[in-house]
Amino acid sequence: MERNPAYEGSAQSSMAELRLLHLADSALPIGSLAHSLGLETLVDAGHLTVGRLADFLQGYIEEAGFLEAVFCRAGFFLAHRNEEFDQGRWLNLNDRLSALKPAREGRSSSAALGRNFLALARAVEDLPVLHQALAISHVLGGGARGMVHHSLAFGLVGGALELHQDRVVLAYLHQSVANLISACQRLMPLGQTEASRILWNLKSAIIETAECTLGCAPEDACCFTPLVDWGAMEHPALRTRLFIS
Repeated sequence: MERNPAYEGSAQSSMAELRLLHLADSALPIGSLAHSLGLETLVDAGHLTVGRLADFLQGYIEEAGFLEAVFCRAGFFLAHRNEEFDQGRWLNLNDRLSALKPAREGRSSSAALGRNFLALARAVEDLPVLHQALAISHVLGGGARGMVHHSLAFGLVGGALELHQDRVVLAYLHQSVANLISACQRLMPLGQTEASRILWNLKSAIIETAECTLGCAPEDACCFTPLVDWGAMEHPALRTRLFIS
């Protein structure tokens, strides 16, 4: 049977979309459901309520989301298959993002998710760049110098799979916010309908934030989320905890 070139192109595009949906699925077994990224502390202290959640997440996307999206793009660019993987740049990007996360708990959770994500991606798609990115982390022992942050790992995998750059960034931001809302459903009286409404209404903010990162270098990116950082720092001192961070 003669192949239809148009159909083959459509099939490749569909495969790319399905792979991206898979990678951005909140049920991906990397441990994301175990992290609230400091929100548990904020809820416990009364700083975060259902009524304040939508505005809080809007600000979170514009600050923390912007920073992570910049590094997600940077990770994407490192994965060009026709170029040698720049291990030095990979390490420097992860070090820089670590420095921009003042809370140890925030750094640790981001690194745990990133390492798990990269290991899972390597297991399902055997690509040299993913092996190299993980190998350098193993050599350094996974300590402060060997951290693999989630946003960078997500971008790297998206680039290695030759997915669409902007869609990779959007997918990363969307799943990040979805995971936070999921955490809030377990921390406060937030029903499924209201949770879906909040996430639905935040899509414009996600798109605008992703667009703002175009042309922004990691060296120029910054983030100011003192309340979230405080929540992460205080989280280990909570009397009872549902989450790791």
